Amino acid sequence: MTPDTVEKTPLTLLGLGAMGTALARTWLAAGHPLTVWNRTPARAEALAADGAEVADSAAAAVAANTLVVVCLLDDASVEEVLAGADLTGRDLVNLTTGTPAQARARARWAQERGARYLDGGIMAVPPMIGVPESGGYVFYSGPEELFERHRETLAVPTGTRYVGEDAGFAALHDVALLSAMYGMFAGASHAFALIRKEDIDPASLAPLLADWIVAMAPAVHHTAEQLRSGDYTQGVVSNLAMQVAGIPTFLNTAEQQGVSPELLGPYFELMRRRLAEGSGEEDVTGVIDLLVR
Repeated sequence: MTPDTVEKTPLTLLGLGAMGTALARTWLAAGHPLTVWNRTPARAEALAADGAEVADSAAAAVAANTLVVVCLLDDASVEEVLAGADLTGRDLVNLTTGTPAQARARARWAQERGARYLDGGIMAVPPMIGVPESGGYVFYSGPEELFERHRETLAVPTGTRYVGEDAGFAALHDVALLSAMYGMFAGASHAFALIRKEDIDPASLAPLLADWIVAMAPAVHHTAEQLRSGDYTQGVVSNLAMQVAGIPTFLNTAEQQGVSPELLGPYFELMRRRLAEGSGEEDVTGVIDLLVR
């Protein structure tokens, strides 16, 4: 038997939205026998021409293979779709976006029904699936042995990052990174708003903004080291007192430009609160402790 004829792991995929369809097409293109099911049958039938087996129910799809991947709208959809399925002996990989608490509860739910469970957080959009150079990947958490058993198959659509035995860790990493993304979008939105009424082409600001964000991004490593050590004065370049002193410039500029400060205001308030505790020589890392309840 040559490497080209090695039998590929068969699997089932439940959910054929934009992401599910992208996953399905990639597994099929790689030669994996695939059984699919979708609430709207037309989406599943469209994959039949590519070689997918279309199950007439979620329960039948689950029964077809040991490895079952779920990519649905939300956690409630997972419970609803799998309610009538026999999960005994199945390896359930849940790529549905949810919270860490939902992932941990779903892991217990699956175990009670005789299944092994991995949770996944997809750090990609559908066009990135099946494109190795896109940089996309999926966080996985749950039993490491189970992840290793299916790692090769799970890595077909996009990269894999195993983040721990705790079933909630994939969702936690997913939401943490996406939260940072939205914070970045918020800052970029404020920047564009500042020039909105001026004779400045947004397209001329965009590359400057992108380069600046890239230049500042490595600061997260410094923050992580300060959090690890507990010393927020370690390697400080611009201390908290200096940065708080500069806040009026940002707020006054926004007012003069007719821009609401509501995206930046909460962060500035946290900086001021931290300074009020007498920590002026620190970096801004201390605001993280104010967020943790």
